[in-house]
Amino acid sequence: MNWVGRRLRRFEDPALLRGEGRFTADVAVGARAVRFLRSPVANGRITALRPPEDMPPGSLFVSAAELGAIGTIRPMLYRFAYRAVEQPILPADRVHFVGQAVAAIVAPSAAMAEDLLEAVTFDIGSETALVAMDDALHPGAPAVHAVAPGNVAVEGVMESPEAAAAFASAPHVVEIALRSRRQNASPMEGRGGCAQYDRATGRVRLTASVQMPHMLRTGIAELLSMPEADLQVIAPDVGGGFGQKMALFPEYAVLVWLARRYRGDFAWIEDRNENLIASAHSRDQEHRLRGAFAADGTLLALEADILANVGAFSAYPTTCGVEPLMAFAEYPGPYKVPAYAARARGVLTHTCPMAPYRGVSRPVITFGLERLMDVAAKRIGIDPVAIRRMNLVDSFPHRSATGLTLDEASYIETLDDAAQHLDIPAFRERQKAARAQGRYLGLGLSVFNERTGYGTPAFAARGMGVVPGYEVVDIAMTPNGEVELRIGASPHGQGLRTALAQLVADRLGIAPESVRVIHGDTDRTPYGWGSFASRAMVISGGASQEAADKLAARLRAAAAKILQSSADDITLRDGEAVAGNGSSIALAALAKQVHQRSDLFDGFNLAESAHYDPPGTFSNACHAAIVEVDPETGHVRIERYLVVEDAGRIINPLIADGQVRGGVAQGIANALFEEIVIAEDGNILTGTLADYTLPSAMEIPEIEIHHRETISPFTLTGAKGLGEGGSIGAPAAIANAISDALSPFGVELFEIPATPPRIRAAIRAAEARA
Repeated sequence: MNWVGRRLRRFEDPALLRGEGRFTADVAVGARAVRFLRSPVANGRITALRPPEDMPPGSLFVSAAELGAIGTIRPMLYRFAYRAVEQPILPADRVHFVGQAVAAIVAPSAAMAEDLLEAVTFDIGSETALVAMDDALHPGAPAVHAVAPGNVAVEGVMESPEAAAAFASAPHVVEIALRSRRQNASPMEGRGGCAQYDRATGRVRLTASVQMPHMLRTGIAELLSMPEADLQVIAPDVGGGFGQKMALFPEYAVLVWLARRYRGDFAWIEDRNENLIASAHSRDQEHRLRGAFAADGTLLALEADILANVGAFSAYPTTCGVEPLMAFAEYPGPYKVPAYAARARGVLTHTCPMAPYRGVSRPVITFGLERLMDVAAKRIGIDPVAIRRMNLVDSFPHRSATGLTLDEASYIETLDDAAQHLDIPAFRERQKAARAQGRYLGLGLSVFNERTGYGTPAFAARGMGVVPGYEVVDIAMTPNGEVELRIGASPHGQGLRTALAQLVADRLGIAPESVRVIHGDTDRTPYGWGSFASRAMVISGGASQEAADKLAARLRAAAAKILQSSADDITLRDGEAVAGNGSSIALAALAKQVHQRSDLFDGFNLAESAHYDPPGTFSNACHAAIVEVDPETGHVRIERYLVVEDAGRIINPLIADGQVRGGVAQGIANALFEEIVIAEDGNILTGTLADYTLPSAMEIPEIEIHHRETISPFTLTGAKGLGEGGSIGAPAAIANAISDALSPFGVELFEIPATPPRIRAAIRAAEARA
């Protein structure tokens, strides 16, 4: 039928475009409103906490004292010198970051709850806050948590035996230091939840804007020591996740506790200030890189010293190790690195905890590796394309210096495609002419790979206490011939429902509109790990394909009985089962017979299940940016942005392009705009969208996309993940382009976002050196 590969519009969109989507805030109508009192202090002891004197009917005050002896959030790693830090649901004695929830107010309306918050009496004795990693790592610095003296929560160290000798004998050793400032995912819809108590059953239904509903149910049930069967978690339409909505946050546990304790409905909808200061942050990293190069530019060895500010607590279930350890394991990227040495540390500070954000550490490590390539090319005197081409992996499978297996990819091919589309010689002529006119154009490249669709082996290698990875799907054909596909993954805007329907439709010979994908409800779907890490199409897609093939076999067997043929002689196409002799039966009629006359089929049924847990596959891309920089103002204008992407078999090109464009927009924001700014005392200075700069359509250029399709045996469907790729490649491409544009000034850019003040400062520093 070949539905795979078609540019079908997303089935999810019409309801959203009509304003008929159903989000958490829609479910919350009529529930009592919950608002959280948040600490204005980054580090201090709670010396007083009292409710308002006049609490109106229907209002409640909840603190650690009211919650009693419930569990703490304590995600575990069993490797990498990990220190497990316990996060209370509400703190009884100390606060550890500005924005930490200290108490909750419940009222009949959100406005009343906000007023009551103003009347809460509290006193927190402010103490010195460790905000910067240098301060937290300084000898003698106080511990953010007593269990982690020295404030290192996790540390990975490795060194190839050949590394030291390679650096000692290399003709060229290039060293750079880079900085990626703190970001916030800023989804259109913030966090939120509505817990509703069912008096007939004693169960609680939690509707929440989350990416991992099954994990959330398990985590909350353990915290509250309640039967997991008494909790249903539903993720309805979700207005963006990007990793920020993966974690088990204390607020959700409070909502469920309230619903059970007071046998009612309670809702919390996060406002934008809460999202900016108290939701999980990301990207706050400093790296030092050294590359040993031969005289011709061949990379002989790579050394990385990685620091990641992980904040005050560890996100559940990924832990604070997710950023430093990903950088540690994946720094070699798509390059041949014969020898590798690395040290990665997650540093505890009195700041908002960190959690995954689209791409996790890969935007930073790609920024580092690609800047290293450009600097080395200039130092050695060779072309930036040539140095990449000679060092990119060109034989597969390839085992990296960290033990990762790189499957079939097109690293050199995507680079060559990008260079051809750009016509680099012609650009250099135009660049030269523009400089003569006082205009500064620059071109930057970024080549990277993206580890996608990896299952339990990859997560188990980290020593995680909770090991995610696999997916299970259930599939069944109803009596009227429609197909229900129940998945553990949880779509949140990436078009997964449509893409899975296309995949299944091809296997069953039906139209995608006949496939209903059921997700985001722990009562109606098999246990699964949700959507994150560019995994859903690879893993949930693989399980869906396998389940569809099993169902197709059942349909052929049933049709063989009706058509008096053999199952091997039956073809499923155009909604029919067709025998080799031309006789046929509509699948709807066949399904009705199987369901309603099972006596004719020896108790046969049309339901199947499948489990998929692959090792993972690497997609890859080359990004290129052409920018113009105004050295007087520091303003950067992106003139052209090009992507050559290889994500294996593309199930729906329209959706794939949308994912790339959305990721590039966030990558551009990472490169030029977005930064959480924290004062020395731990207060966040970017607590509104007037201060935290998000790009608009005016700042995002037209994004030119070209695809390659390298099929890998490491993925059942042939598809590789691409959800995070756009955000991974953009920061490095833009940073390299800015550095190229400002090369007449002697400027090299090693810090993002490259805001106008930073660019101006870099120019002034270069002028001072001259």
